[in-house]
Amino acid sequence: MSEVVTGEAVVVEVRIAQLPSRVAALLIDILVQLVTLAGASFVAGSLLLVSDPALTAMVYIALSVLVLVGYPVIFETLSRGRSLGKLALGLRVVSDDGGPERFRQALFRGLAGVLEIWTLSGAPALISSLVSEKGKRLGDVFAGTIVIAERAPRRYGPPLEMPPPLAAWAATLELSRLPEEVAATAARYLTRRSDLSPAVQHEMGARIAAEMSAFVSPPPPPGVPPFAYLTAVLAERRRRDQARLSGRGGAPGYPPYAAPFPAAHPPAAPYGPPYGPPPAAPYGPPPVTRDRPPAPPPGPPAPGATPGGFVPPA
Repeated sequence: MSEVVTGEAVVVEVRIAQLPSRVAALLIDILVQLVTLAGASFVAGSLLLVSDPALTAMVYIALSVLVLVGYPVIFETLSRGRSLGKLALGLRVVSDDGGPERFRQALFRGLAGVLEIWTLSGAPALISSLVSEKGKRLGDVFAGTIVIAERAPRRYGPPLEMPPPLAAWAATLELSRLPEEVAATAARYLTRRSDLSPAVQHEMGARIAAEMSAFVSPPPPPGVPPFAYLTAVLAERRRRDQARLSGRGGAPGYPPYAAPFPAAHPPAAPYGPPYGPPPAAPYGPPPVTRDRPPAPPPGPPAPGATPGGFVPPA
């Protein structure tokens, strides 16, 4: 992964294409060009039978330039940075700021490719790709482009498990208004959460949790980390879907509220850094039940808390 800064000064993470995939895409393009050059040679040879050699040589040179330079330039311009090889391998050429490749940039890459790939057998392109932090060949350096991988490897995070302190609260949730798009966004965030820095984890998690809390009621207990709230909502949603499919309905299936962590096996840090060990009463009071009197209202929010009770990391 690498960061690029867009024209609006926004930092975006992109996946830089690895050298083996770029070489494989280049070999596909070279094969297509060689086959096209063979066809051009056949056309030039046919013209030699009906015209003078000078005209035949001119036609052959024009077709060669069209194949060697025009092929990558035309394909990458019309398809926004993808030749046939890159299309097959899921790669794309983009500008250094993450924008689409322009005709001028495609022309620079095509002209440089004739020198570094066809004339010098690809040695400058290989050396430059190995030296460059972003895997740029000389054409990318001159054109101000990078090659990214659009087909990221599919990763499946661990299955969602209901956080024990939130089980009783989750059983009372009203989830009928939760849009599928918001749930999918939360699921993607939980899958990628381990790849993000702690600050980005909380910032993104708090934003998604605030968006989800607008459709889910009741609100979470005070002091719930964003990722724990999202995990609880999605786990409860999945449990109800499974119960509905099995014909049991959506009745709550969790046991009554109990101590969140057994005294015999207290976890050192249930959710890992940056949240540290659990507080004395994690996630606030349990929901009101028939045999339990209502809990007193919570006190003022913690300093720096975001809307919905999500506390940022220390």
